[in-house]
Amino acid sequence: MSFEFKRKLPSPSEIKEQIPLPAGIAEIKAARDEEIRKVITGEDDRFLVIIGPCSADNADSVCDYLGRLAKVNEEVKDKLLIVPRVYTNKPRTTGEGYKGMVHQPNPEQPEDMLAGLIAIRNLHIRAVEESGMTCADEMLYPENYRYLSDILSYVAVGARSVEDQQHRLVVSGMDVPAGMKNPTSGDLSVMMNSILAGQKPHQFIYRSWEVSTTGNPLTHAILRGAVNKHGQTIPNYHYEDLLRLFNMYAERDLVNPACIVDANHSNSGKLFKEQIRIVKEVLHSRTHSDDIKNLVKGVMVESYIEEGSQKIGDHIYGKSITDPCLGWDDTRELLYVMADRL
Repeated sequence: MSFEFKRKLPSPSEIKEQIPLPAGIAEIKAARDEEIRKVITGEDDRFLVIIGPCSADNADSVCDYLGRLAKVNEEVKDKLLIVPRVYTNKPRTTGEGYKGMVHQPNPEQPEDMLAGLIAIRNLHIRAVEESGMTCADEMLYPENYRYLSDILSYVAVGARSVEDQQHRLVVSGMDVPAGMKNPTSGDLSVMMNSILAGQKPHQFIYRSWEVSTTGNPLTHAILRGAVNKHGQTIPNYHYEDLLRLFNMYAERDLVNPACIVDANHSNSGKLFKEQIRIVKEVLHSRTHSDDIKNLVKGVMVESYIEEGSQKIGDHIYGKSITDPCLGWDDTRELLYVMADRL
């Protein structure tokens, strides 16, 4: 047969019982969730910065990075609301390559999903304990969301997942903000349909249960650029793109119009240094239109300790093994620039 059922994995409730949240983390999460919610709804005018490594490949270097981020956060917290990216799943266009910590807790060893589920929960708990900040992760596998649902404060749905019905319906049952990226084709109507689905209640099958959801009013847009039929990248962070999205929101039955601009991926053509210029342009666009200012709630930036990327096995501490990232010095300076311009 084409499937080999290797072993039955523990359920989310079993993993949560095995690795419970330490005392105090639930209170930190509740406070952070409320802060982020108010940014999305417009009750808080701080700028959301979802920032961190392309993939969380090593717990020690990720937590080292978050510790540095937490220090800057204390200096800019009146202007910025920083949400670290701790992405433990990595989508692969061809299905090949490192798929994230949930597959390989050690990128140089074979895949081990049980060890991966334990590792990602331990990492997210450690991240909060050491930085005081709850984090964002990508929902690559909807059935895995419940393993981290009690600790995440932000969820992203990627460009290759946003058209999938199961992703949309699971988002409708979340109580934290969920960002829906535009698809790689760049068709914003697909993204808008996904936001609408996430905001509405649904009934469906999830993890062998018939479930119902109330809808997630914090579901919103993430602009990440697109790729045309010739494989060329097409950015969608410019003033005209943001105004177009504002008008599309106005035409739809949606609450809490909100957008995060992803400064990397097809917006930068994966030229990671371009993220600095792109963030500055987005901030500039917000100064020219109250509509855009009210719509664009933040940015998403890929950043790590060392700039660029490396191959698995090169063992450069704090350097991405997937997409290239900004280094720490540029990251710190960019955060200060953002705070100064708001």
